[in-house]
Amino acid sequence: MNSSPDYNRPNPGPRCSSQDVCRTQMRVILSDPGPARGVEAIPRALLCALGGESFSKSTPASFRMAAVFPKILTITLLVASSLAREPQQGGPPVKVNVLNVCTPSADEQKEIASALSHVPQQPLFSPDFEVARGRSSLSDKAQLIQAGQGSELSSEPITAAWVRIRREFSVQSLYSNVQYSFSADTKRMIETLVLHAREPKDLIQLSIEDSASAVTNPAGMLATNTPVDRIKLERFGKSSVVLARCKRAEGGPPPDQSAYEPLFRDASAVLGRYRELLGARRTVPDELAKVVAQSPAKSRSIRKPTGKKLVPKSK
Repeated sequence: MNSSPDYNRPNPGPRCSSQDVCRTQMRVILSDPGPARGVEAIPRALLCALGGESFSKSTPASFRMAAVFPKILTITLLVASSLAREPQQGGPPVKVNVLNVCTPSADEQKEIASALSHVPQQPLFSPDFEVARGRSSLSDKAQLIQAGQGSELSSEPITAAWVRIRREFSVQSLYSNVQYSFSADTKRMIETLVLHAREPKDLIQLSIEDSASAVTNPAGMLATNTPVDRIKLERFGKSSVVLARCKRAEGGPPPDQSAYEPLFRDASAVLGRYRELLGARRTVPDELAKVVAQSPAKSRSIRKPTGKKLVPKSK
């Protein structure tokens, strides 16, 4: 008489003929944990390796725990080592853009020319404006960039006094506002004109910069039209476009930048025009004088010897 199998009866678990076979099954599973094998086979092999049915019911509980605990520790170490061998996903890819600031391409030259041509020549400013001044300490990295890679850093900290002027355009144009800044330290003076785009779909801002050595005072630099030495376009979702005057490389002639002189000339005209429109020649020296007046004194008064000997008074 054949009896039908009882499906409600719980599965008593795997029966192992040898503990070595169970350990071998566990090592194989951990070496290749597939989707199906990792879910079902690992618990069965774990119970088998623990020796769930290798002891009789008459075996004392203390003896069973003493025998099973080393196996638990061994299986834990095997699982940890298997997880450590799994390949880890790498981080996001790093993209490095190298800008050719000495010889931009023809398309980049067209973009610079287009950005300069859209600067309003006779702008109408809104009543809102901003004039700010301050003093900032330059870090060692900023000093190295200004001095050059082969120069040595000064032991004394370098501070720069700066003035910033901002005006808003009142009519619809490509740019929404203009910002002029002037900074001066003990070595250099820098003028920067930044025009922010009204709708930054492609172009975010146009930056024009010139510089001069600090052999004269700020008023002397503002009285002359210093040629522009750097033009930068910051674009949305793209790398920036930069045109800069490049010096001679080590052991080689200076690059030929005669083809870019029209762009430098147009940028210098834009900077000179807005220097006048924003009243920088009058405002910058006055504001810098206030910054110097508020700065802590760097020099200490030193008493000079008079050359006369002190004669003790007679009593």
